[in-house]
Amino acid sequence: MLYKLPFLKPIWRQISLSTTFPYVSLLVWTIPLLLFSSGENSVMAHDEGLYAWRSRQMFDADDWIAPWGNAHHKTPGPYWLIGIFYKLLGISEFSTRLPNIILGIFCLLLTYEIGKIMLSQKLAWLAAAILSVTFLWLQYCRLGTPDIPTIFLVLFAIYAFIQAELSPKYRYIWGFIAGLSLSLGFLMRSFMIFLPMVALLPYLIGEHRRHRHLLNPFLYVGLIVGLIPTLIWFWFNWQRYGNNSFAALFGFVLELGSQERAGNGIIFYLWNIPVNAFPWAFFSLLGLVLVIRRPISRYQLILVGFPVVLFAQLSIFSTRLSHYSLTLYPFIALLAAVGLDGLGRIYQLGYVNRKPLLQKANIPRTLSYASGLLGILFIFASIVAFAWGDRKYATLGLILGLSWLIVPVVWISRYHLGCKFLTAGYWIAGWLIPCWLGLAVASGFGLLGDYNPAYRTFFQKPAIASILQTHPIYFVQLGGKNAVLLRFYTPVHGQKVETIAQVPPSSYAWVYKQPSSQISPPHRVIGSIQDYKLIQILP
Repeated sequence: MLYKLPFLKPIWRQISLSTTFPYVSLLVWTIPLLLFSSGENSVMAHDEGLYAWRSRQMFDADDWIAPWGNAHHKTPGPYWLIGIFYKLLGISEFSTRLPNIILGIFCLLLTYEIGKIMLSQKLAWLAAAILSVTFLWLQYCRLGTPDIPTIFLVLFAIYAFIQAELSPKYRYIWGFIAGLSLSLGFLMRSFMIFLPMVALLPYLIGEHRRHRHLLNPFLYVGLIVGLIPTLIWFWFNWQRYGNNSFAALFGFVLELGSQERAGNGIIFYLWNIPVNAFPWAFFSLLGLVLVIRRPISRYQLILVGFPVVLFAQLSIFSTRLSHYSLTLYPFIALLAAVGLDGLGRIYQLGYVNRKPLLQKANIPRTLSYASGLLGILFIFASIVAFAWGDRKYATLGLILGLSWLIVPVVWISRYHLGCKFLTAGYWIAGWLIPCWLGLAVASGFGLLGDYNPAYRTFFQKPAIASILQTHPIYFVQLGGKNAVLLRFYTPVHGQKVETIAQVPPSSYAWVYKQPSSQISPPHRVIGSIQDYKLIQILP
């Protein structure tokens, strides 16, 4: 490395000791992953498309209460947040996603700050770096959904509680911020915010003799102030729809709590989290064992108690979806940093030859060879993808395969080729780099931003675009989840009608599947995409 050169060492030492260095290095590490793209973007039909479309309805109608004409089942926080960015930047995929990109960065910095207090600066930086290269986390940082804003509020509340302990002089201010953050979480995510609030109870109650947060009056002041926007929305919503406004909100929660989605049973998160947080979920299990054996003073019920209680709640809750578990991911990253650092210390000590592979001293060697095997599998997969003519996935597989070979190469170079300068830092970096490269290449190919390229290219066709930009388009009983894409990408909306016969002559309409010519007025098909057709009613 260049900074190892003698004349650069003093300069590097000054940079690394700077108080801003951890923040700058995290931004340099993370921001490219959030911004890399193929140059083309299209929203995901669910759930991003729904939030983008509802936010656009508020923006177009200049009605920030309920422009959809009926009582709504969700609080308006995410729609207001996206709508503000529509006002600032116009309606686009980028302005839909920018709030999450910004708040995703703040989540990383909060994870670093929380980890620095509970663990150490080194482990805090490693945890934030791990979180930024966790697949599901990065994906939702680039989607216009309420998950990341809610997690930001939860992390900010946890950070405020910790600061209230560290700075008793300002405990009222930090208590107010904690309460405000949690109650704003209700505006953003409705009753789902109660899950992380309940997960905080072991810390708030179990450590109450020490921190006495629950006796801080400004905690409750913050809770009340944070509820004001939601209460105002409830009031105006109730004036329009009466008790239906409350029934819709409570009914949706009861529905979620009583129906199992897509056969996702109680063990759903036991396999889903390891898949979406690979390989960090496995390191976090090791970190969990380490912090249970050697508890973290003062903060054990945050670092361990919070994720364990939240995981139990999510597993019991009937509707189990991947993104519901995202609040766990900062804690998975913190525990993974502990586990990976522990393995790094073992790596530094060496290994015992002719001993079982799973003996403690040999675990880094075993994991190194497992990483190499994974790299070989990716290389074979890239060859198969190339043979099938899919160069995009072939390239991704090849880069992943070669990068997963870094860990065994570092191990072999140190312990078989005598390269003693390859310390634990290089071995740990060997785990981070493949994840970073894989996500960067996937982003560059549009796999983390261009979710519906067929719809994007369809709307870009000159014949389609010219009509959509200059004529109001009617909507005739559209079904299917992708209908939300038609609504979001259609610039000028006509009326919603039940049948094609209600569309005026010479007008245009979206229809679901092919209308029957026997029962429909004469029309011509302008274009079609999947089960949807843009037609014009002939005069």
